[in-house]
Amino acid sequence: MKLSLEQMIERTVNFVQDFFKREGTGHDWWHTQRVRKLALKIAIEESVDPFIVEMAALLHDIGDYKFFGGNEQQGYKTIARFLHSLSLSPEATRKILNISTNISYMKTLSGENRSHKEKKSLEFMVVSDADRLDAMGAIGIARAFTYGGYYHRPIYDPNIPPNPDISQEEYKTTEGPSINHFYEKLLKLKDMMYTLYGRQFAQERHHFLELYLERFYDEWEGNK
Repeated sequence: MKLSLEQMIERTVNFVQDFFKREGTGHDWWHTQRVRKLALKIAIEESVDPFIVEMAALLHDIGDYKFFGGNEQQGYKTIARFLHSLSLSPEATRKILNISTNISYMKTLSGENRSHKEKKSLEFMVVSDADRLDAMGAIGIARAFTYGGYYHRPIYDPNIPPNPDISQEEYKTTEGPSINHFYEKLLKLKDMMYTLYGRQFAQERHHFLELYLERFYDEWEGNK
């Protein structure tokens, strides 16, 4: 029996919730749900296919290399198998796979991805902006320290400076303090937004990051 779009979404929600039920790095179901909501809001503004956007947002972290011992291909295959189980059209499958397996910030650290923005679909841009927004502001700060704590990283070490020009391989293997992540990723996101709506959201969240860091260093030095 052919599934309706609503049934496909429901099955995808169940699949993602089950996949992330023991996730503790900040890439959990609630992160996925926030990205989903943001992506659907931006999709309305950009007049793009809400089904493709919603499916890609739901699946965007399933293929993350961190969940497969660094094996990106295994993550891709996991998403592909699930999409094929829904009997989606080849075109829809291709679009969702392309978005969900390529929007991670790490992918932007390769020269190839930085120089081919023209190849991104509007749906890709919408989901990418939503995912990046969830790495900013108060939520982004909470997730940064959750991730660092999960991997036993220090909060801050003045003797370990951040690497703002971090490479893709360095990003995957870094053990630097959580504060370094602000300079290696979070503070860069404002200028990486694709959509007008994403840029508007990002301004306020970026400002909150700056205010937080200012307060952090004051408290670190015992000034407040």
